[in-house]
Amino acid sequence: MSAKKLSINSNFPIAGSKYTIPQIGFGVFLSPPEKCVSSCLKALEAGYRHIDTAQYYENESSVGSALKESKVPREEVYITTKILSAGNDVDSTYTKVVESVEKLAGTNGYVDLFLIHTPNGGPEARRLMWQALEKAKQEGKVHDIGVSNYGIQHMEEIKSIGKVWPPAINQIELHPWCQQRECVEYCKKNNIIVEAYCPLVRNEKPNDTTLVSICEKHNVGPNQVLVRWSLQKGFVPLPKSDTPSRIVSNADVYSFELDKDDMAKLDGLDQGKDGAIVEAVKN
Repeated sequence: MSAKKLSINSNFPIAGSKYTIPQIGFGVFLSPPEKCVSSCLKALEAGYRHIDTAQYYENESSVGSALKESKVPREEVYITTKILSAGNDVDSTYTKVVESVEKLAGTNGYVDLFLIHTPNGGPEARRLMWQALEKAKQEGKVHDIGVSNYGIQHMEEIKSIGKVWPPAINQIELHPWCQQRECVEYCKKNNIIVEAYCPLVRNEKPNDTTLVSICEKHNVGPNQVLVRWSLQKGFVPLPKSDTPSRIVSNADVYSFELDKDDMAKLDGLDQGKDGAIVEAVKN
């Protein structure tokens, strides 16, 4: 992909959906409520049009407040959230989904994308959550549904428990040190968009010599190289920051392009699951 083709307004069509997803998102993990509002407003001002939250982050209401305060029309902002755990049945699980939608977008609102946060609850929890998400999609509360931290067998399982296939998205940890190639390959083959969380490796690698040499070559910072790598791989990176200047610079990645040599060097840093700082999926 060339620098000309990629812009902050780039998006991907979602398989089997009339909607598209912006190719860069703003993450709000560990962003405390008040801070989260100002960070989201800064992100929207910087041109991000995609915010990624979750029930687990306990800041859905803050994202909702930022949406209200912002001058950007609701339909121009793509909102993702995630369900953490199932209720006792599909209906009580669906209620949890609706509560999130209301925090983010009000009583008659909708969420663009709702994901199952993790497969770790076991098969029954996964079934209840998926069927609750399908119901939310049917009711118009949610436009598209997907998963997070799902390995290949978890995605395959959906075929036997749900009506919606493939999941729109799988959001997994992705950066040069943890590339999860088998899972990524499976997603691409099945038209499942891959979202990259921790694309900045939580600032654990700014002094990596390979990364530093590429930064010097392009006169940009480590975060910019990492986001750009993710974009050129065809992922949807979700850089997170509460520092206003970083929020801006993390999206300032469209004036340079990594060449084949840069990409090959970064691809060569992969440590498989040992490179994960949160969790690699289990295939």
